[in-house]
Amino acid sequence: MPQLTFYGATGTVTGSRFLLELKDKKFLIDCGLFQGPKENRLRNWDPFPIPPSEIDAVILTHAHIDHIGYLPRFGKDGFRGPIVCTYATAELSKILLKDSAHLQEEDARWANKKGFSKHSPALPLFTVEDAEACLEQFEPFHYGDDVPLADNIRLKLKDAGHILGSSLIDIKVTNNEQESKKIVFSGDLGRPVRAILRDPTQVYNVDYLVLESTYGDRLHDDTSFYDQLVKVINDSVARGGVLVIPSFAVGRTQTLMYVIRELEEQGKIPVLPVYVDSPMALEATTVYEKQIPHQNIRSRVLTIMGRKIFRSGDMHLCESRKKSKAINDVKSFAIIISSSGMITGGRILHHLQHRLPEPKNTILFVGYQAEGTRGRTILDGAPTVKIHGNEVPVRAKVESISGLSCHADYNETLAWLMGFNKAPRRTFVIHGESHASASLADKIRSRFDWQVSVPDLNESYLIDL
Repeated sequence: MPQLTFYGATGTVTGSRFLLELKDKKFLIDCGLFQGPKENRLRNWDPFPIPPSEIDAVILTHAHIDHIGYLPRFGKDGFRGPIVCTYATAELSKILLKDSAHLQEEDARWANKKGFSKHSPALPLFTVEDAEACLEQFEPFHYGDDVPLADNIRLKLKDAGHILGSSLIDIKVTNNEQESKKIVFSGDLGRPVRAILRDPTQVYNVDYLVLESTYGDRLHDDTSFYDQLVKVINDSVARGGVLVIPSFAVGRTQTLMYVIRELEEQGKIPVLPVYVDSPMALEATTVYEKQIPHQNIRSRVLTIMGRKIFRSGDMHLCESRKKSKAINDVKSFAIIISSSGMITGGRILHHLQHRLPEPKNTILFVGYQAEGTRGRTILDGAPTVKIHGNEVPVRAKVESISGLSCHADYNETLAWLMGFNKAPRRTFVIHGESHASASLADKIRSRFDWQVSVPDLNESYLIDL
């Protein structure tokens, strides 16, 4: 009988890995890295519970590292099948996986140089060579294409509205001409009426649903995130400091670039030097600029009118290390956008090491900060944070805006579920910290009277497909 096993993203928002076994075939939905607490990160080094060579295909929801970052290791350990996704996800994955591999190698070199690793020598989880090898296995498709996975099993990728190319995974099994059944994986569900992207697609006739719950116990601030960002930027200017924004290179950085341009054009903020210091984010922005069909109507209209939608009035694109280091000379009245969003690595570490001790500076979080990350440590008010082996004092002002999140909150998720034309036989709530998943599961039971489960790590369920 078909079986669904949860090898990640249970009790945590990272490590998305779901094994779907159908008709002697094994499909892995997402192949992400665990991030956050050390206990989670160490799971990346554990052998996958079944040999990767037995997996027939990997199907990706989108290109964030917690959904794709394990692919190079998975290939290194024997996976040889196709990696199915949208064209935009394939383009973004090339950027992110090579960058992630580079950071793995750099972190290992730095740890060996400074001697703060318990391992001798410290080794990367995977290399750039491993990342480049797995990229050869990508097989991209357009939204709405019928993708045959096996006899009587078809896949459709539908717009999830989360980041460029993000997909709802819609798998239909046809047992005879009169009977078919469907399982849908939400991936990360986006929000309605957002900058740049289209709304999440409504799905129907769903028999089993695997649903994310990142914001399962929270609502986004009703205050316009434009207004919130205006206040933070203008407060930073009034205090004469530098505003540092740790930002995910894909999705969040492009939204910030878009919104800052709009606020400048509306006269709500002064035209400030904006330093975008993430080679990966700059490459991703190029993909965003090319993928016009995936943008919403307003973004397309602005593009037709000749507007460069991701370029503010005084924007500095810092591709090189030399340009990145030069930002240290900027003392006030500027914005620095750098990855990674949860401060797990990348150039943002150097900026925070330089800016956190100064009270006039501001650190602005514009996305979810998972438990155990440096971002969560700072956001929770810790007096110091460990960066490159040193305890750095946190004296800068710390701000947070949830309205820029590209995850649906629980009301937006429930509103999407209201569009279903029938109750799924079972809904599995995953990709959230334990309290968030439990809270969303309770809300779904209360509102719809659906059968809902919150799986544990490595838990398997028989499903009737």
